[in-house]
Amino acid sequence: MLFQGIIAAGLFLCLLNLTLNLKNLKTLRRGEKLPEPAPLISVLVPARDEEANIATCLDSLQKQDYPNYEILVLDDNSTDGTGAIVQSIATGDSRIRPLQGEPLPEGWTGKSFACYQLAEEARGSWLLFVDADTTHAPHMLRSALAQALRLNSSLLSGFPRQLANSLPQKIAIPVLYFIILTWFPLWWLQRSKRTRPSLAIGQFLLFPREEYWRIGGHEAVKSRILEDVWLGVEISRHGGRQVAVDLSPAVSCNMYHNVGAMFEGFIKWIYSVASLSPVALTIMMAAAYFFYLAPFYSLWRELFVVVGSSELRIIVISQVGMILFMRWLVDSRFKEPFISVFLHPLGLSFLFLSAFYAVCRRAVGAGVRWKERLYSRESSVE
Repeated sequence: MLFQGIIAAGLFLCLLNLTLNLKNLKTLRRGEKLPEPAPLISVLVPARDEEANIATCLDSLQKQDYPNYEILVLDDNSTDGTGAIVQSIATGDSRIRPLQGEPLPEGWTGKSFACYQLAEEARGSWLLFVDADTTHAPHMLRSALAQALRLNSSLLSGFPRQLANSLPQKIAIPVLYFIILTWFPLWWLQRSKRTRPSLAIGQFLLFPREEYWRIGGHEAVKSRILEDVWLGVEISRHGGRQVAVDLSPAVSCNMYHNVGAMFEGFIKWIYSVASLSPVALTIMMAAAYFFYLAPFYSLWRELFVVVGSSELRIIVISQVGMILFMRWLVDSRFKEPFISVFLHPLGLSFLFLSAFYAVCRRAVGAGVRWKERLYSRESSVE
């Protein structure tokens, strides 16, 4: 009874934290006014084997209603037709500059090196890094710049809408935002008068040019697989203001096209946490199990195993009710598939499976593979 009461109290605190996060999370808005003259924004797109996505991404960027921007696309030694597609589109639009990536140096992750090369070529006073699998509403640049100026941010990132194609993706992908927003006190971190790390998601990173280079750019995080998180840490460490906002009205991302790619992506994130602190990963996974998965097993036991009424039944039902309510709040905010709410245990189980596999790879020194590149202990990448 005491244990179940502790779980119920913990879930209530998670619900309170989520409510405060959603209430305080700023959102990109249409119809924003811009300073005169509008500063040049460099939109920087690293692309490796993105022939399925790059045309859609560039088409959405070409339709921006912002008056002063350039688009730089770096072909990061792709093995498919990415480079040819970019060259073809660029011939009809002088705002697009194709770049060919250099060979990856030792000690760098591929994405960090690609972004660093892009930043060196950029002319804008603002640098916006976006992934090649993102799509952007016409008001994205206008809205993002206005929000960054209003919040006086050194780094503006946040939560794009995550698209899902298959049923497994619709079940598993929404779990990520759910865990972040129920655990991470964004409302407190971003309102603090002291500079504190917030949350950075690499699908969308907007810097004032001087702030990006003040921390050393991507070179400062060149060996980090989760370079976006560490860029946020560097901004905070140098006294800058990092802000996470709701990007979903203007930015969407189709980051995985199949279950295998999704599994690799989950492994990459968890492998990085395991590299930093196996203890922290163990605590996080234990907390995720006891608070977000175990109540469903307890409910099944109360309904189908225990004979007669049980004093715990009300508590367990309330636990499951709070979990599903929190899932509904998050999924509604970011327009995720409704089926994900009811199949929550399956989505969380996929996360646990990814964690187990990532830990095993870390334990045997096998490293992690991403975009056909292997990052292991020997590569000095973590």
